[in-house]
Amino acid sequence: MTGPVLNHLGKTWLELGPARTAERDGPWRAARDPHGILWLALDVEGAAANTISREVLEGLDRQLDAITQDPPKGVVIRSAKPGGFAVGADIAMFRDLKDADDVKAMLEQGHAVLDRLEALDCPTVCIVHGQALGGGFEIALACDRILAVDGASFGFPEVKLGLHPGLGGTFRLTGRIDPIEAMTLMLTGKTAHTRKAETLGIVEAVVEERHVEAAARDAITGDRKQDGPGLKDRAMTLSVARSLAARKMRSAVEDRAPRDHYPAPHALIRLWEAHGGERKAMQEAEIASFAELVTSETSRNLVRVFFLQQALKKDGDGEDGIAHVHVVGAGTMGGEIAAWCALKGKYVTLSDPDREALGGAIQRANDICKDQHLSGIETRDALDRLMPDPDELGIPRADLVIEAGPEDAEIKRKIYAEIEPRMSSTATLTTNSSSLSITDLAKNLERPRRFAGLHFFNPVSKMQLLEVVSHDSLDGTVSDRLAAFCGAIGRLPARVGDYPGYLVNRALTPYLLEAIQLIEEGHEKETIDHAAEAFGMPMGPVELADQIGLDICLHVAESLKSGLDKPMVDIPGWLSEKVENGEAGRKSGRGFYEWKDGKAQKGNVLKMDAVDEITDRLILPLLDACVECLRKGVARDSDQVDGAMIFGTGFAPFRGGPMHYAKSRGFDDVVARLNEMAESHGERFRPDPGWQDMN
Repeated sequence: MTGPVLNHLGKTWLELGPARTAERDGPWRAARDPHGILWLALDVEGAAANTISREVLEGLDRQLDAITQDPPKGVVIRSAKPGGFAVGADIAMFRDLKDADDVKAMLEQGHAVLDRLEALDCPTVCIVHGQALGGGFEIALACDRILAVDGASFGFPEVKLGLHPGLGGTFRLTGRIDPIEAMTLMLTGKTAHTRKAETLGIVEAVVEERHVEAAARDAITGDRKQDGPGLKDRAMTLSVARSLAARKMRSAVEDRAPRDHYPAPHALIRLWEAHGGERKAMQEAEIASFAELVTSETSRNLVRVFFLQQALKKDGDGEDGIAHVHVVGAGTMGGEIAAWCALKGKYVTLSDPDREALGGAIQRANDICKDQHLSGIETRDALDRLMPDPDELGIPRADLVIEAGPEDAEIKRKIYAEIEPRMSSTATLTTNSSSLSITDLAKNLERPRRFAGLHFFNPVSKMQLLEVVSHDSLDGTVSDRLAAFCGAIGRLPARVGDYPGYLVNRALTPYLLEAIQLIEEGHEKETIDHAAEAFGMPMGPVELADQIGLDICLHVAESLKSGLDKPMVDIPGWLSEKVENGEAGRKSGRGFYEWKDGKAQKGNVLKMDAVDEITDRLILPLLDACVECLRKGVARDSDQVDGAMIFGTGFAPFRGGPMHYAKSRGFDDVVARLNEMAESHGERFRPDPGWQDMN
């Protein structure tokens, strides 16, 4: 078979060498160039990105058979996909793996293939552009040399699925680079971008795309620089040294991923500590450990979270048709929204009557670019797309206007009265309100069908979820366009109905308010936070309230109070006084906690015997609010609720989401416990009627 293979290079196989034939065998294409070098291109059919599946490994095994029969001068492996090398394993496989013995058998076959690749007599080079993650990274590590095109990145995100590398990554990466650096990459799931990868020694050289063919040929024919293991590398072959390093790793990991909730990083530390000096033993231990983890409840729930993310992402498919965004309000939220849109390729104008606020927004945009690892040129281009616009000249030209003013309905109405007449008749107006009624805000608009809620979460540059809030008059095509816009700026759209607090804040508010009630009853704030964190929340509700801002929490609570059927906690007067005295939380340096260097100053956790009771009082009202949102049609289904709460609040991912947790615990048990608490603590705990429809 002949034909284009590497179109992202601006070339075809035939153009890379005289009369070169590209033969396809499943997901692989193979061709020899005039220099006797075999080029293998990974090209999974029907997929936008390569994933590593059983088919990919079996196809590679067949290629190795052909290489053994007719050895080339060298082998170059790369991707034929424009987006990158490979994004990791085909996660769908994990849902079908039920038995640890079956998993071990499959892994042993995969290891045998990569061992064959590594043992080839001829030199092997992997060329990486874009991402080389998980199994894709492991294929690269089995090659003698890795060359990277600028913009490439490498990593093992398996820990986010409750796993660690399973195709040789544990021993190949620790054998190629500083073992401590290798373990850090695997334990955190972070990626090493091009220059970092070169510094670490993952990549031998970074080349421009137009020089790839020559660089690959030089790598095949040239001598590889052999530095040999460094002093630290040699030290880590000693069990005593590994044990000392492992102890530090465990301490660091336990803080962010407790063993009871996330066993994978702890399993990785154990296998490296025990076998890091013996490759064969570490390989066997990796296979056995991976097989045990992949069939665990934690991994199954985290794989579930992956597919919840994919379902939300699918809602953002399609073309948004939005090139120019105008943001009204350069405060913390508005400034970050504008910066993020510009970073993601939109032309953005940003207006605010306060010119100092505009200047601060530009500085924050620069900081966000650095945090996102943009190069100097990419940062320059992003900032060029972000235009301070104090005179609001961008409004008539904008395809989308995002109002990010104060959370006050009257102020917002005044803003709309001023800007809507100046907008294009085809443009969409949105509000970043976190709780106000979209239906009410739409009432006095000239074009209510082109108005919706677009609720970003703070911090905009880190929170993946974006609520697209509809109302009865909204044009369905506008909702589609806004969901596609979310996808275009790398965010997960949750299309929800108009309801007090929408979905996420409706569910989160009782969690926060119950924490305040517990403080009112005399419980220590540290104990309350500990209970939530022990359950698996990323931070406790007291610290979270400080992070959000006590003034905002009060405002959201007041907004919800009048619109709900169920009673809520009475807000104590002392909390309003704290806000009036400027103790609004992290942003003011003091709220429930004192804040220093961005961290809450906490005392010791007290009264541990109350933790289980506190946990139910915090978590079960959150579950009940989710069921209410389902009954009211605010959310589409339980999966959408779970995805929105995980990606909008960080709800314990290893539990699979609030509704999945309720199902695992037992709906009847949850309802019975809510009824018990209603008798003890008040009608706010009375189960929603929607529980009757859960199954």
